[in-house]
Amino acid sequence: MTQQIPSTEPELSGVRNFRDVGGLPTVDGRRVRHGVLFRSGHLAHATEEDAAFLASLGLHTVFDFRNASDQKLEGPDVELPGVRNVNLPLSDPADGSEFWKMVRDGEMEQLREILGGDKGANRMIASYRTIVTQRTAEHSQVLHALAEDSVPALMHCAAGKDRAGLSIAVTLLALGVEREAIVADYLESNAKHRRYKVRRSGSSAAAYSPEVMELLSPLFDARAEYLTAAFETVEETWGGVDAYLEQGLGITPEIRERLRERLLD
Repeated sequence: MTQQIPSTEPELSGVRNFRDVGGLPTVDGRRVRHGVLFRSGHLAHATEEDAAFLASLGLHTVFDFRNASDQKLEGPDVELPGVRNVNLPLSDPADGSEFWKMVRDGEMEQLREILGGDKGANRMIASYRTIVTQRTAEHSQVLHALAEDSVPALMHCAAGKDRAGLSIAVTLLALGVEREAIVADYLESNAKHRRYKVRRSGSSAAAYSPEVMELLSPLFDARAEYLTAAFETVEETWGGVDAYLEQGLGITPEIRERLRERLLD
């Protein structure tokens, strides 16, 4: 029996972007069960109080989609007693440690060169498309695990927005959640208290000038166009969600039904 968490969202000091995905409606009138599927940013900076709250959720598995460079920068997740940690690195949406080094250390001219105009947003769109087509094995592993035994589960990456956001979206597609509800949940990552704290080298005002923040915004925003690009890629590559799940991820109708039994009211 899974623990029902309070309806008011907890104030976590060291974990950004935490939320229960419960309550989202499916196209056939059901809803995602509360207390079985959570999403957040990384758990590396969780306080003792944060860890106690997370431990109270009765989690079976934490899926960490960060790569080695993320973990080196932020540190490993806090240990939660009795919880299985599964690290499945997904392509970094902004693609690579060298890129992120430029984001953190780059001078204004360098940032204009790599992010100016539509370059930042186009980079994000391209990376969402890439994750859909090239990370089918990882998404398949997550859905099979959820169908078998890994509930309640928490999915996170660094900010809890892109890699975790896509993995949550794929899970919600498999459950038959309404497309508009999936996008609305994704856009919740834009709330001020949820947003990832941008790391910039240097203490000068120029490091966080309005122009710098404007150039960086495509990387740290959750934009509907990014998730829409992922959905379009599913349609273009497989012809629809059902074929994507069955042919791309190996999720049979029987496994989908098990998922729905575990995760829906």
